[in-house]
Amino acid sequence: MRTILHSDLNNFYASVEVMKNPDLKSVPLAVCGSVEDRHGIVLAKNQIAKEFGVKTGEVLWQAKKKCPKLMTVTADFPSYLKVSKAVRAIYERFTDHIEPFGIDECWLDVTDSLRIFGSGEQVAEQIRKAVKEEIGVTVSIGVSFNKVFAKLGSDMKKPDAITIISPENYKKTVWNLPAEELLYVGKATKNKLNSIGIHTIGDIATTDESVLTRLLGVWGHTLKVYASGEDDTPVADKRAEEGVKSIGNSLTSYRDLYTFEQAKTLILLLAESVAARLRESGVGKASTVKLSITDNSLKNFGKQVKLSVPTSSASDIANACYKMFTEIYKWENPVRALGVAVSSFSVGAEQLSFDFDGVSEEKKDRLDVAVDKIRAKYGNHSVKRAAVLQDQKFSETDIKGEHIITLNPDLDGK
Repeated sequence: MRTILHSDLNNFYASVEVMKNPDLKSVPLAVCGSVEDRHGIVLAKNQIAKEFGVKTGEVLWQAKKKCPKLMTVTADFPSYLKVSKAVRAIYERFTDHIEPFGIDECWLDVTDSLRIFGSGEQVAEQIRKAVKEEIGVTVSIGVSFNKVFAKLGSDMKKPDAITIISPENYKKTVWNLPAEELLYVGKATKNKLNSIGIHTIGDIATTDESVLTRLLGVWGHTLKVYASGEDDTPVADKRAEEGVKSIGNSLTSYRDLYTFEQAKTLILLLAESVAARLRESGVGKASTVKLSITDNSLKNFGKQVKLSVPTSSASDIANACYKMFTEIYKWENPVRALGVAVSSFSVGAEQLSFDFDGVSEEKKDRLDVAVDKIRAKYGNHSVKRAAVLQDQKFSETDIKGEHIITLNPDLDGK
């Protein structure tokens, strides 16, 4: 049987800010994006602010209405990444099987380490103490026999705590929790489940699979596996992760986007940036394109597709994203942010599809190279697509720099 840990850094952004400035420890604190750049929302808060009702994702003025003495700091992502890497180094003392789930969460498979470091609970306790004493932040850790229950465990006790979910206690511990507590059950899925009387994780586990698949398609089978404690998804090997390369950009729009045409403009801008960096990197062409969408309630949507022919063309990347967008986004809310990324790079010979047009591809490649040279000489604004010019603010935006994006596999936006 496997022993899986899920480690979640508590109030991570706010905790790092307190490390940088201990005077903030005893005041209500919110970490926000730049107000000037229209990122003036609460990205994180400390426990004191939470007790005032301040919530992640709400606009800053709403948070200050609840908590007039709320102190705010602008997010410092380089510092958060530095601390995240330092914590990861502690995890690496115990296992090579480390899989990130965002900047502040990781799964660890410590099965092969138990004979050295003791039980799963003992490993978790050593990690908890080391992070607290050596780094200065706290973690909550779930210990279980699969990834889904380990994640549930880390959410159950906060802050600075360890929760054990075992084959012996999982029905008592997990099955009475609301259905939406299960990994990847977002609001839309919750509402569908509730509509047929499924309200708890135990309800999902004990409902006939045919009922779930009629309601949710193949996803119904997956949720039943998760709720029943039968998830056997492996934790990624750290060494395999280091070999994975991707290039991506994401951007929060200066205004909410209400139509597909508005979203297409930002997607094209991002695709241009990603394609240019892809060609500049020399890693070859990309076979996988990923799209992430965040609406104005901060729900996340994501999808990726495998292309029939590898590409480094902005138009190919954008077209793939347009198709994914229409497939996964139903416009329940306006769009706040978008992200585009590519991966699965290939250099040299390519496996071509039957509809591949080599002449057209060669012309497209030559045009891209010509545009790259012009922009390198005269600046990124020297050549712009007409579609981008339709929005003056976007047309003035230079987003060639790299942004780290994480695609949320919960397609209905938990």
